[in-house]
Amino acid sequence: MSEEQPHVVVYPPDDQGGRRVRIDGEISGMARSLTDVVEFLRRAGWLDAEEWPPIEWRGGGPEVWHQ
Repeated sequence: MSEEQPHVVVYPPDDQGGRRVRIDGEISGMARSLTDVVEFLRRAGWLDAEEWPPIEWRGGGPEVWHQ
C-alpha cells in the first residue's frame, strides 16, 4: 500500500505580497517569503527539504511575492 503525500499549495500573491499556504486542505497561514513557507512545512513535520512533498505554486514560483 502506498502512502499518499500531503498536498501543498501556495496561492498567488495578494495586494500586500502575501501568499496563502494550504497543507493537506488546511490553511497554514500567510507567507511573506519563502522562509515562511519553509516554517509552515517545518511545523507540519517536514524538517528536511529533501523529503518535502511536492509544492504546487500558483501565480508564480517561489521567487514571486508581489503581483
